[in-house]
Amino acid sequence: MSLSFLLRHRFPSVRMDMAFEVPTPTEIFVKGTDKQMVGQTAAEIRKVRPPEPYKGKGIRYEGEYVRRKVGKRA
Repeated sequence: MSLSFLLRHRFPSVRMDMAFEVPTPTEIFVKGTDKQMVGQTAAEIRKVRPPEPYKGKGIRYEGEYVRRKVGKRA
């Protein structure tokens, strides 16, 4: 599933004055004139795969630290 598919089909509230940049496969920049809509859109994108504490995978904000948990020990 690509980013363009997600934006078109899962987030119909994305407005035309917003811009998305993907400089690397692990970074997404959301830009726009309305600060609230930019934050709301970033939160909706993050909701697709929130960071999980065991493996550290998921979508995180820049500079966000996800505290890792210790898994089961065999």
